[in-house]
Amino acid sequence: MDAPWAREQLRRRYVLPTDAEARLDREGDARRETSAAVEKKEKPLPRLNIHSGFWILASIIVTYYVDFFKTLKENFHTSSWFLLGSALLLVSLSIAVYCIVYLEWYRGITQYDIRYPTLVPITTATFIAAGICLNVALWSVWSFFTPLLLFTQFMGVVMFISLLG
Repeated sequence: MDAPWAREQLRRRYVLPTDAEARLDREGDARRETSAAVEKKEKPLPRLNIHSGFWILASIIVTYYVDFFKTLKENFHTSSWFLLGSALLLVSLSIAVYCIVYLEWYRGITQYDIRYPTLVPITTATFIAAGICLNVALWSVWSFFTPLLLFTQFMGVVMFISLLG
């Protein structure tokens, strides 16, 4: 098979006739009008739904049945991994509070990720590192259940915060 001939066949396959482009433009305009009408009719989702209620309830149940805060209090001084994970979590939450409270509410910058592009990757990296450190620190307590318990706590906190804002 000849390479230039194959390239030309591929190019011809995706070339649209001029009347086809006009038809697509008219259909696109009609679709935009109907989608705008549908968007106006849709109601916003309620803040408390089954999904968020499940995660909040699961987080409360996990906190109660595994004595979460008692275990954290007992392991606070015994593990340097726990202290490092807590410090990284504090850094991550501080950057998030800076973005939400100061940049978005006080300064009115709604797209802070575009204006300050390094904030989101730094926050993500510190949060992932904090999760790894906390999993290592608490592995001796809950073993294979540690990632599951910490993830449930994380989702409960996230869903609770989504209720506030």
